[in-house]
Amino acid sequence: MSIEPTQVPNVLIVEDEMILRMRAVDIVEDAGFCPIEAINADEAISVLESRSDISLLLTDIQMPGSIDGLKLAHAVHERWPSIKIILVSGRVKPSEAERPANSRFFGKPLGVEQMITELKTMVGAGALQIVPTAGDWTLDGASDAARTSSSRSEQEASLSAENDSLRLLLEQAEIDARALIIQAGIDAEQRSAADKLQKLILGELHHRVKNTLAMVSAIASQSFRGAPSIGHGQKAMEGRLLALGRAHDLLMQVSWADASLTHTLSSATEPYDSQGGRRFHFNGPDIRITSVAVIALAMTFNELCTNTTKFGALSVPTGRVEISWAIDELKQRLRLVWTERGGPPVEPPTRRSFGTRMMGSLGQQLTGQVSLAYERGGFVYALDVPLGSIAAVA
Repeated sequence: MSIEPTQVPNVLIVEDEMILRMRAVDIVEDAGFCPIEAINADEAISVLESRSDISLLLTDIQMPGSIDGLKLAHAVHERWPSIKIILVSGRVKPSEAERPANSRFFGKPLGVEQMITELKTMVGAGALQIVPTAGDWTLDGASDAARTSSSRSEQEASLSAENDSLRLLLEQAEIDARALIIQAGIDAEQRSAADKLQKLILGELHHRVKNTLAMVSAIASQSFRGAPSIGHGQKAMEGRLLALGRAHDLLMQVSWADASLTHTLSSATEPYDSQGGRRFHFNGPDIRITSVAVIALAMTFNELCTNTTKFGALSVPTGRVEISWAIDELKQRLRLVWTERGGPPVEPPTRRSFGTRMMGSLGQQLTGQVSLAYERGGFVYALDVPLGSIAAVA
């Protein structure tokens, strides 16, 4: 894939979920614009104050930080009225009166074609042309863009149908819950309190389902986006969905509270440690980490494990991986290093894959830095983050 360099409008993307932010970047690029990323409203304001070339703000509503996305949208509209605004959410749907003037709202998961059309309508036709090359997508040895487009449309339709089915299941769950409360003989006052609790639980469940669907949609799209064939894309997607499932299983064990860093890493690497002896070696103090960090680390380590079993140390019987981490108490930072040893000579990749993007995105997600070193003796991945962005509050 080659990109013709031209001056294009900039779109500021504000999204705290790593994979969803990467998907939004892809949508903005496909629309023909240049994405600028921020993980929360505070970072977005800093970007806007430091530059004057942002044409549109695309922001999630639910985000950590001093203000949410809706308040950010109003602040941007007041200070920079020329900037167009698109709001997205999987939980709330603000009315037109609650949104800034001339802003638009979309529910998650995002409809890709609709989003691209809306971006072009609000900002312009776009000038960044993505030109497919012969190596972008091959099907039975030949480029087949039409079937790729059809495949993506089928994925979108399937995800939409799944979303509708889950919505109906949630509605039925609400009906069933009310019936159980009545059958239990709970009096009117207790029933009212139970109804409120039930609505809170179902609201949170609905949000998690919508958010997970959005993440699945993003994983599916990005897995097929740069795959050399449909088979490769399907295998990559399955691996990423399994990694996401393992992360959710881990969080369910602790009721979506804080999880162990050691347990998170061992859970992510265990499916790849199947040669009889232990090929992953851990060294570091165990700490409790947030649910956001659990999912981000699980997805990133899935990419590291996939790469090392295909091309790195674990592609040969003698290879091993050392994962060490330490806490700098004075600077209050955590540094984690993945080091491969005993594998074949390492060659730097010729293209920036989805996995490489995800590894870099983890550093931004946790307000830290990521470095990738393709040393001849073995690949080295290092993550350096503030302790407060990964460790759970005691």
